[in-house]
Amino acid sequence: MTTAYSLVYDLFMQQIKDWKLDALYDTDVDDFETYLQGFLVLAIPFFSDFCDQSLAHNNSTALFTETLTEENIVILSKMMVKEWLKKETDDIRQINLKLNDSKAFKTYSEAQNLREKSNRLIQIDEEISQMITGYSWYNNDWDSWIAGTFYESSS
Repeated sequence: MTTAYSLVYDLFMQQIKDWKLDALYDTDVDDFETYLQGFLVLAIPFFSDFCDQSLAHNNSTALFTETLTEENIVILSKMMVKEWLKKETDDIRQINLKLNDSKAFKTYSEAQNLREKSNRLIQIDEEISQMITGYSWYNNDWDSWIAGTFYESSS
């Protein structure tokens, strides 16, 4: 059995509010899933070193090769939020609006918006770090550690 990308996408969409993504979904589900796949593909490498399951996947079928645990799906969706938020904070239009606006209120609003998104990105990064730390502690081979085997010899 395998896990469909759409399970991760559903959790991702529960964590954000983006009217552009909602409109894309309403217009064309395939384009919506292709767009979200980019965020997932960016998220996978950051989790694969810690994950207790293979995150091998097939982009053409939008499936993972294994049935992922709920915890792993949640972590991937949170990492997708981080990648989405990075795009939002790096969006050049945000910077252009700030630079091209001559009205102090709107300039302040755009700067405040960008500052809040940047703060949220830091917060998401900390949440992911805590999730990975807890995940790693829980999935650690403590019996080997207690026995004094701290690493595997390659010979």
